[in-house]
Amino acid sequence: MPEDFNELFDSNAEWVNPEGQSAQLEPPKPPKSRHEMRLRKQQQRRRRMTIAAIVAVVLLIVGCGGFFGIRAVTHHVNNNAQEVPSDYSGPGTGQVWFTVDTGESVASIAKHLVKAGVVKNADTFASTVAANNSTLYPGTYELKKHMSSVDAVKILSDRTKATGFLEVKAGERSSDVIAQAAQLSGIDKSQFDAIINGGGQGILPAEAGGKFEGWFEPGVYDVKKKGSTAASILKSIVDKRVARLNDLKVPTGTERETILNMASIAESEVNRSEYYGKVVRVIMNRLNQGMALGMDSTVAYGANVKPSDLTDAMLNDASDPYNTRINKGLPPTPISSPGDEAIQAAMNPTPGNWLYFVTTNLQTGETKFVTTQDEFNQIRNEYKAQNPNAN
Repeated sequence: MPEDFNELFDSNAEWVNPEGQSAQLEPPKPPKSRHEMRLRKQQQRRRRMTIAAIVAVVLLIVGCGGFFGIRAVTHHVNNNAQEVPSDYSGPGTGQVWFTVDTGESVASIAKHLVKAGVVKNADTFASTVAANNSTLYPGTYELKKHMSSVDAVKILSDRTKATGFLEVKAGERSSDVIAQAAQLSGIDKSQFDAIINGGGQGILPAEAGGKFEGWFEPGVYDVKKKGSTAASILKSIVDKRVARLNDLKVPTGTERETILNMASIAESEVNRSEYYGKVVRVIMNRLNQGMALGMDSTVAYGANVKPSDLTDAMLNDASDPYNTRINKGLPPTPISSPGDEAIQAAMNPTPGNWLYFVTTNLQTGETKFVTTQDEFNQIRNEYKAQNPNAN
């Protein structure tokens, strides 16, 4: 192969005469002197440099043309892509029943929304959720076809608009849970009542003693899924409670029921978790001294009213086994479904010798703990003086 463009040109170039016949270039004549030789070398060097410069310019032009051409095409494509909307506008039309499963990811929800024709683009929907720091709750929602992502997120992040999913809250009574389960599932409440009154055979663990109170695990449950029955719904809630108690390493047997009992009272008596351990300590101190617990929350449970609705007749009803103002010891069962913090407090109560406590601020939940009856009376009298309408 020729070593440079000059050799390539010299070995292949030919002139074409007007008649179309080829004519070979004549070979260069030998130089007549050293001076002429130097001139020829200088001319060859200048020619090589000129050819190299021309080639470089050509390559640059071709390269720039390609770059700007590709850039122009890309810009054109991007402009066209931007012209295609990635979201629907407006609240949509028609009706679509859409279910969000417990623990389902935003990406999965977005994909299913697109498939159902609710939103146009999964990425746009996911970005809307992230931009608004929204939480999407499980449940079945009434949506529409071709909704904007913003409108869809507003509905899916509003728990009050969810149907078909039962939410069990910490501190909630079993009677309230069952009533809600019946309503949401569409299963007649009598079917739930039959299981409750029958002692929950095959559902409750032995230490529950045939009573469901305290054995419902807080959480969200799908009670409208295909094949649901009253028994399957109750079993799923109880099974999760047992599994959670095991995770928390709550002792089994009668001690487990006792811990649930004390935890339920603590959760019902105060509304700040920092006090749970102190309330449990008061319960244990009173039990150790043979004192009545004197908890209004247990009396209210036995009378099936809220503590604020207690009457003197209820407080003086000795026939109520949950009346811990009169009857000593723990009530027959827990009085609600306590949450993790109350259960942990019942297993590890705060050290102290308190026997009394008074909630002195209903708005903040501030509660004072004391050791003597005189201290209790003083705080209670001060509270009543500041709150004449208080019980």
